[in-house]
Amino acid sequence: MTVADRSSLANLQTVRKTVMRRPYFNFRRYSRLLSVALAVALLQAGPMLAAERIFLSFLFLERSIPIRDLELYAKEGRKSKALAPYLGYFTPEQQTQLRASLQERLPLNSVAIAQFLYTPVGEALLNRVQQVVRTKSGQGSFFALRSAFILAAKDPEGLTALSVLRNFPNAGVQVDVDTALELLNQVQTAVKTTNATVNAVIQQSKADPQADSLAGWSLSQSGLYDWERITLDNLKDESEKRMKYTGKARDFAADLYFPTTASETPYPVLVISHGFNSDRTTYAYLAKHLASHGYVVIMPEHPGSNGQQIFDLLQGRAQDVTDPTEFIDRPLDVSYLLDQLAQTSIPDPRFKGSLNLEQVGILGHSYGGYTAFALAGAKPNYPQLQQACQTGLESSLNISLALQCQALQTADKTVDLKDSRIQSVVAISPIGSNLFGESGYQAVQVPVMIVGGSADTIAPVLPEQIQPFQWLTTPEKRLVLINNGNHNSTINTSASSPDVFSALGTGNGPSPLGRYYTKALSTAFFGRYVQGQEQFTPFLSSSYAANLSREPLTLHLTPTLTFPAAQTSQDS
Repeated sequence: MTVADRSSLANLQTVRKTVMRRPYFNFRRYSRLLSVALAVALLQAGPMLAAERIFLSFLFLERSIPIRDLELYAKEGRKSKALAPYLGYFTPEQQTQLRASLQERLPLNSVAIAQFLYTPVGEALLNRVQQVVRTKSGQGSFFALRSAFILAAKDPEGLTALSVLRNFPNAGVQVDVDTALELLNQVQTAVKTTNATVNAVIQQSKADPQADSLAGWSLSQSGLYDWERITLDNLKDESEKRMKYTGKARDFAADLYFPTTASETPYPVLVISHGFNSDRTTYAYLAKHLASHGYVVIMPEHPGSNGQQIFDLLQGRAQDVTDPTEFIDRPLDVSYLLDQLAQTSIPDPRFKGSLNLEQVGILGHSYGGYTAFALAGAKPNYPQLQQACQTGLESSLNISLALQCQALQTADKTVDLKDSRIQSVVAISPIGSNLFGESGYQAVQVPVMIVGGSADTIAPVLPEQIQPFQWLTTPEKRLVLINNGNHNSTINTSASSPDVFSALGTGNGPSPLGRYYTKALSTAFFGRYVQGQEQFTPFLSSSYAANLSREPLTLHLTPTLTFPAAQTSQDS
């Protein structure tokens, strides 16, 4: 042990004696929290650390760990004297996870990561990280972090935590343990609150499965109608409304799924709006399913927020993850398509029937959930959004807030996007808690079913689905919880995946169970509230959800929540 190490240890012992005299202070427990905070810095903000040494500052103490020690530990499992005391606070399983995390390669090249980190969303993430991780001098931390990522992506090993450490343009990196502890406390509080709320939802949705009357024939099975698909790839909206609200025409494509079986009554119409960085194939499986049950299904491709937009961003052909006008363009895409169908019906001789465009249902995922609510009459609350973006963007655990804040850049904030033809909404992992707020959701008066996954790290279930469900005043509403479900549990396996955002932690991907649940419940919901058939009501009950439910993604449905509002006061 060096003289400096002995001095630091003596200082640490002095602090320990001092704090041990304070009542109700458990130093051993606090030391463990400190070490866990370090783990958070390594595992969560870990790809943003330093070059030769990591300097840990806590109160007036400072200790350092050579980067080389981390590299030897990650690759060979060797525990140096400097690193061993910290590793002692980790379980064997956590140590294995740490080693894997340090070496895990993210599939992003230098162009991709550079383009992302120069966007407002990327810069907001860097600003948050530098609160905990910064240069030893404290100067130029933001640019050092961005440079480390870009240089690491060119490393022969690829973009890993270790390559970022090696390429940090500074002699060392400072980790503020106090701030890391605050972050850890925030995470722990959010997790505790979310878990308590999720458990309350599960308890209130408990019902004994009724295998006879409520199980019935499975709504997840194909219906009796034959169907076809056509693509409308030359749509151009240069309507007066579009030009007034956005100032430019919009070219986009759409897929139509329609029954080819003749019908004596007009076919009901549904719209499916895909999420951010996705496309119109995301819910193709659902469109086919619903068409087989006698619906005409419209699936627009929203060009300013689809997978191509992200590809263009990573190739340098786009300036941001999405254009702010997309908050206006998306709902206008849907209204334009409905207008076109009202004028020309379906341009295919195989379609035998007419359309009911007076009671249209819409299903939206993520950004598509916002789109659905906007069309159903939800009003943006820009003052609330402005406050949330000013005070919470760099501290919120809700990643979707970064996207919602883009709406503040829209030029015309008086736009009315409501379409009276939209008479029911299914919103899967929707975003909009800060964009709409309580007053915005209360403006929606059509039947609504909100679906959320308890393990969603992009649009967390508590602020983005459970809280908006409580704000809704429409008398016909359902909350569906997919316990252990993530943001993408219900999408198609062949759909585009979020390149950069996968690296930021979107969690596990699509699930057969998620698709199974979506087919069954959307068929029941639209059967009841688009076709107006009462016989579907029993399939929108806790009992039916219990019949459908399977491990590991258990399904829970409730029409009401009665726990105290304070339980949903998680920072959003």
